[in-house]
Amino acid sequence: MNFGKQLKEGLITQNPVLVQVLGMCSTMAITTSIMNGLGMGVSVLIILTLSNIVIAAIRKLVPDKIRIAMFIVVIAGFVTCVDLLLQAFVPAIAESLGVFIPLIVVNCIILGRAEAFAYKNGVLASAVDGICQGLGYTLVLLAMCAIRELLGAGTLVGFRIIPEQFPIGVLTLPVGGFLVLGCLIAAMQWALSKSKK
Repeated sequence: MNFGKQLKEGLITQNPVLVQVLGMCSTMAITTSIMNGLGMGVSVLIILTLSNIVIAAIRKLVPDKIRIAMFIVVIAGFVTCVDLLLQAFVPAIAESLGVFIPLIVVNCIILGRAEAFAYKNGVLASAVDGICQGLGYTLVLLAMCAIRELLGAGTLVGFRIIPEQFPIGVLTLPVGGFLVLGCLIAAMQWALSKSKK
C-alpha cells in the first residue's frame, strides 16, 4: 500500500469527478451552496470508506456471481445509517440534499471503487482508497459550490461578498453547474496533459 500514490490518484490522476466523470447527478444538483457540498461530500466520504472496509473484509466469503448484489446491500446499509444521522442531527442539510442522499446507493463512485479496488485489495488499502477518493470528490464539490455560490449568488456560506446587482445568476441554475463543471474538467485535463509532457 502506497498512501502517497493513493492520495494523488484520489485528488488528481483518478479524481472521481474530474477524471473518471462519475457521480454527475449529485454533483450537478447539489453544488449551489457550500453547506450542501460539504454535507454531500462528507456523506459520500464516510459511506465510501466504510463500504470499502466491509467489502474488502468479506470479499473472500462472497461468491463472485453475487458480488454486485452484495455491494449494493452493504452500501445501502451505510447510506441508511448516514441518512438517519443527517435527519437527526442536521435536518436542514438533510432536507436540502433531499433524495440525493438515498441515491448514493447507486452512485457510480461507490460501486466503481467497490468493484475496482475494495473487492481486490485488503482492508487497510481499501480504507485508504475510500478516504482518498472521498476527499477528491468532496474537494471538487466544494470548489464547484464556492464558484457557483460566490459568482452566482454573490454570497459565501450565507455572507454577502458581491453586491446584489453584480452576481451572474445563471451560475445558480442547472446550466451554471454544467458550465462550472466543464471548466473544472478542462482545467484538470490541461494540467494532467502538461504534467505528462
